Amino acid sequence: MNEPQISDTSIVRGREAGSDRGPRVALIVESVHHDNTRKIAHAMAHALEADVLSPEEITADGLTEYDVVGFGSGIYFGRHHSSIIRLVKSVDRLPCRVFIFSTAGLPWLRRLFHWALRRVLLRKGCFVIGEFSCRGWDTVGPLLLVGGLNRRHPDCGDMERATRFADSLRRQFDVVE
Repeated sequence: MNEPQISDTSIVRGREAGSDRGPRVALIVESVHHDNTRKIAHAMAHALEADVLSPEEITADGLTEYDVVGFGSGIYFGRHHSSIIRLVKSVDRLPCRVFIFSTAGLPWLRRLFHWALRRVLLRKGCFVIGEFSCRGWDTVGPLLLVGGLNRRHPDCGDMERATRFADSLRRQFDVVE
């Protein structure tokens, strides 16, 4: 099975500012170890015509340029990467519509893993329009000794599920607009 390909640059520009083809979407992603989550973000970005940015590449004011923002990372010790949570906490104004995504060794615990980020977003007055998680290659701690969990993930099936999730978000945009 072929490894999913991603761009070697971290910023992907989905569409030109001022385009009238729906809301402006950004995916803020932190992908540290194996680029698992960045692969998923790029699959979603294609379907959503979204910009893909790291937390360091966006300012608090920069987030106001977007109508919808997705926040994602790998799961580290039961929660999203600290840079994602720190960014959300530091911003005074967030877009009303947000979504959460992640890759994890145990993605079926998504509700538990997304809880901390979801709570901060809800306290900021955001409406979480969706959540997505899939398997990612996890080599943290003792898992490294045995080669990790989910070595070949995200795979093409995971990428397809991420694309379908993004398509379902796009359909929500069409209803809301």
